[in-house]
Amino acid sequence: MGFNIVLVEPEIHTNTGNIGRLSLASGSTLHLIEPLGFEITDTRLKRAGLDYWRHLDVRIYESLEAFMSLHKDAHFAFLSSKGKQPHYAIDYQDDMFLVFGKESVGLPEELLTQHPTKLYQIPIFSEHIRSLNLANAVSIIVYDGLRSLRNLSGLEGK
Repeated sequence: MGFNIVLVEPEIHTNTGNIGRLSLASGSTLHLIEPLGFEITDTRLKRAGLDYWRHLDVRIYESLEAFMSLHKDAHFAFLSSKGKQPHYAIDYQDDMFLVFGKESVGLPEELLTQHPTKLYQIPIFSEHIRSLNLANAVSIIVYDGLRSLRNLSGLEGK
């Protein structure tokens, strides 16, 4: 039981390091779409992921187009503050792709317009912030998805 966590052009090494650790803890694969806002060899990235980084299943793609053409038939959920559906409406499936945009601007507009029925948001109940930290958002979605899959498989409480 796990997911494919996709970061489109992540910019902040510590977010990616923390999401790498989350990927490993949740049995998920981490997909990074270039350009990255840091070097993958950055010691700060690995420090955020601690010594777990070497155990992580991480895949890197040179572009969003390369990633989408390779996984065009996969089950996707795209997360954006511009989504109209709440995240708890996601039809979670084992091994599905959970796609998150870069910290500064989110997902590219082309993804938003191409996949409107697969676009979700995490509700925010304050007008004083426009989005959550990327690592926090990924954590919310991944563990909500694991909870959902566990309930569907009859493994509640295990």
